This record gives sequence, C-alpha cells and structure tokens, in this order.
Amino acid sequence: MRHKSHSRLRSVATVFAVAIFVLGCQDKYERVGDEAVDPVYPQGVASDFTLTYTEAPENLNSQDSSTTRIIAILKSPVSEDYTNLRFQYRTFPDGLRVEHYDEEGRLSTIEADYAIIYAQTNLFDLKGNVIMQTQDGKMLETEQLFWDRSNDWIFTEARFTLTNPEEGTVLNGEGMDFNREFSYFNAHKTGGEMRVKEEGS
Repeated sequence: MRHKSHSRLRSVATVFAVAIFVLGCQDKYERVGDEAVDPVYPQGVASDFTLTYTEAPENLNSQDSSTTRIIAILKSPVSEDYTNLRFQYRTFPDGLRVEHYDEEGRLSTIEADYAIIYAQTNLFDLKGNVIMQTQDGKMLETEQLFWDRSNDWIFTEARFTLTNPEEGTVLNGEGMDFNREFSYFNAHKTGGEMRVKEEGS
C-alpha cells in the first residue's frame, strides 16, 4: 500500500516537473524591428504611371476660364499608393522621371532608380543613379537627392558630380544644397577641375 502511494506521488511529481519544464520553455521573446511591424500594403498600384501638375496664371472663380501651364510631369513604370496611411506617401520601386518646366516653358529633368514622395511635406526622396539636368545644360549626378517641392529647394548629403559645360567645369564633392536653377548653391566638401582653352586653339 505504501509502495503504491509512493509510486503515485512519484508520478504526480514527474507530471508536475514536466508541466513546469514545458511552461518554462514558452517563447517570451519580445519581437522588435521588422518582426514587430504589421505588414503595410498599398491601397493601389498603377502601371505606366503619369501625373501632370498644372497651374493657372492667376486665381480663377467659378465663372472664369483660362489656360493653365504645365509645371511638372511625373513618369514611372510602377507607382504604389500609400496615401491611405496616417503618414501618406507614394513609392516608385522601378524608378521615376520628373520633368519640370519653368515659367518660360524650359525643361529640367530628374531621373532615379527609386523614389518616394511624401504627400504632407511635398518632399521627393530620389535614390540610386540620380541624374538631374537643367535647362541650361548643367548635370548633377549622385546616389541620393531630396527635392523640397514646396520651397523649390534641392539637397543631398551624398557624393556628387556637377558638370557645367557652359563654363567647362566639373565639381566633385559631398553634400550640397541649392535652388532648382542653380543660381544659388552651397557645396559642403568640394574639389574639381576647370578646363581652360589654350590660346590659338
């Protein structure tokens, strides 16, 4: 009798020990980083995306009719729309081309392998083989470029090459901010070369 109760007690103790062991092995790891983030999906995906920005020369009322001018055209093979989120944005995973027209209709372009446009701040984040060409022939090449469209201000912290064929100069550096016409710019770290024509050539 004593042997049976001792055996029963040992069985209960074993079950209890196994239960504690199993409960102790539960995954209590707190997920951080990408594991903790809920997946985010676009509310829409557009192929062969084209968006045209226009403006009227003056404010119109409901009875007016006037011609508008094109300010910019955005073109991309694919656009993903996340404007349903609290912090709204749109991505261009296969690249973006921006065609910008000044008041005289002169064309400047920016091209990049990848881009994000933040809707509330009107900020363009362009990445990968970014090439900007102005209407007067200047060309800027860099790996990342930000365009604050509201203030018409462009800046980068990456390495860049700025070629000015009109002056025959090539400027290399790291970090730069400027207005879209390059009439004002501030280069942070620079070095470059200038081609000087020899007399008689």
